[in-house]
Amino acid sequence: MMRKEFELTEEQLNKLLDASKPVPYMIIGNSEPTSPQESANRAWKNLGKDLGFDYMTVRPVAYKGNKFISAEELLKGGE
Repeated sequence: MMRKEFELTEEQLNKLLDASKPVPYMIIGNSEPTSPQESANRAWKNLGKDLGFDYMTVRPVAYKGNKFISAEELLKGGE
């Protein structure tokens, strides 16, 4: 697979950052909210589907700023 560079919009970046934040909660019954890690993983997976990359291969492109990443492109019809 080929690596490709992606520039995130401000909205996409904010969604990822917000998904990583812990949330206060009370346990009622046996139901707990998802952890910040699970929320962040889900946000990356959704972004990967939207932009066409494998979310497990994301790397920052730090010298360009926090809105730039590189990842392996998904093949058409792939996940």
